[in-house]
Amino acid sequence: MKTIVHLLRHGEVHNPQGVLYGRLPGYHLSDDGRLMADAAAKWFAGRDITVLYSSPMERAQETAAPIAATLGLPIGTDERLIEAANHFEGHTFGVGDGSLRRPEHWPFLWNPFRPSWGEPYEEIARRMLAAMADIREAAAGHEAVCVSHQLPIWVTRRKIEGRRLWHNPARRQCGLASVTSITYDDGRVVKVDYAEPAGELSRRPSVPGA
Repeated sequence: MKTIVHLLRHGEVHNPQGVLYGRLPGYHLSDDGRLMADAAAKWFAGRDITVLYSSPMERAQETAAPIAATLGLPIGTDERLIEAANHFEGHTFGVGDGSLRRPEHWPFLWNPFRPSWGEPYEEIARRMLAAMADIREAAAGHEAVCVSHQLPIWVTRRKIEGRRLWHNPARRQCGLASVTSITYDDGRVVKVDYAEPAGELSRRPSVPGA
């Protein structure tokens, strides 16, 4: 029995200050972000989607909304799909004028493999895979959409593919409003696919931290 779980990253966020917003409330989709969500909804239209879940963050819920309207599905909220916790929430992050210049932040940078500045990669993958297992069961024989965030999606994909979880963030294949699709055959992963329904929009210059 084939079941597909699609991991959809949310669209672009309105973030003119360019901070790492993480789990902070009040960060919503930008105008382009709403267009990206619409593009994702069109991409899913006609597919055999029977279950739709989202992270509780506003940007994820807003990305899920046009999918729910297009497919006539309710949006379930699963806390396990949430963004990774990060010490630098609310700060800019960089060598120039960012948090790296402030000594009080340096103790959080000692171990990039865990990482020491936030939720461990292994814990992110564990909670994401647990959520996906429950959602896969709910959509057995059909398809499901899970709206989440870049780091949780990318780490989960690396875990599924048997790769090390620490990585170069600049090399993540997880663009805005992108879809990472995991195909299962009786619970066993048989294929991982990637698509960018809003590719043209996501390649426009965007606000930092989107």
